[in-house]
Amino acid sequence: MIENPNGRLAARWRLAAGYALGAVLLFAVAPALLSDFRLEQLARYLCFALVAVGISLAWGRGGMLTLGQGLFFGLGGYAMAMHLKLADAGPGQLPDFMLLYGSTDQLPWWWEPFRSPVVAVAAVFLVPMAVAALIGYLVFRRRVKGAYFAILSQALAAAFAILLIGQQATTGGTNGLTNFQGFFGFALHDPINRRMVYFIIAGTLLATMLLTRQLFLSRYGELLVAVRDSEERVRFLGYDPALVKLAAYVVSAGMAGLAGALFVPAVGIISPALIGIVPSIQFLIGAAIGGRASLVGAALGAIAVAWAQTTLSEEFPAAWTYFQAGLFIVVVAFLPGGLISLRQLVARRRPSPVGGTP
Repeated sequence: MIENPNGRLAARWRLAAGYALGAVLLFAVAPALLSDFRLEQLARYLCFALVAVGISLAWGRGGMLTLGQGLFFGLGGYAMAMHLKLADAGPGQLPDFMLLYGSTDQLPWWWEPFRSPVVAVAAVFLVPMAVAALIGYLVFRRRVKGAYFAILSQALAAAFAILLIGQQATTGGTNGLTNFQGFFGFALHDPINRRMVYFIIAGTLLATMLLTRQLFLSRYGELLVAVRDSEERVRFLGYDPALVKLAAYVVSAGMAGLAGALFVPAVGIISPALIGIVPSIQFLIGAAIGGRASLVGAALGAIAVAWAQTTLSEEFPAAWTYFQAGLFIVVVAFLPGGLISLRQLVARRRPSPVGGTP
């Protein structure tokens, strides 16, 4: 079948127009219309959208039901939080929460490297990706997939949260790390600097979506879909499905780690409650409701679910969880492509023009 060059060019123009519209909304409309408080809330939602972009790669394209993204979100978040606490404390000083608990008189050895901003920024990416590479190599080599992979990834997120709770003297325990004063030399109590953090998050999200889309359209993206649809046939053709899935899993972990790192200065806290089983499931629900195979759908779904949780849970605290679960079930059962697939369904049901091709 010969591809229509005009159709391909039109698709590129639509893509460019869509991202341009998104940039205008995020960088011009939202800061002009929203208060500082609402803009900080939007920054938090954009962090969740960044996690959803990684889920779209691993689950939407790779077929890996990643129920443990909270693990990588937390690794990136704690890496950034540790640096910010050390920067606030000053050279040679202990973070304030360690002084409060009084259970240690010297900084743990594994905290010391995070005094360097270079090490902290590198750890935001490398630590989640290294952990994902180790887990993925062991799991995919043994051809673990489906529900077994989902349960294993969820168990790892729960184990990480439990580990943090048990190390109160060095991780803050259930309280986590909070009360950050600065972000790489910028005072976080200044509203202008907090807006700067929002712009950094918005720009990172758009850039990540563009890069991930290029990955979708690449030869690797096609191979990842082939592994998802027929793993044995891909193996017969001479490729190693384990390595193909491992690459997508590692990249998605890096995106989650980056989202966690940006979440820290935007919200001002990172704790076990934000990285366990429940947050991991919420990340997945947002991507599924919006459309896990679509970057835009996954991102918008994550933002919409986070916004609904904030607003509806205040009005209906007892019913919100049931509403969220019901919406997830309806979308998965009747709209496997997510809400963004409604546009395609409507287009298919439109009658053909008179004299046109049926």
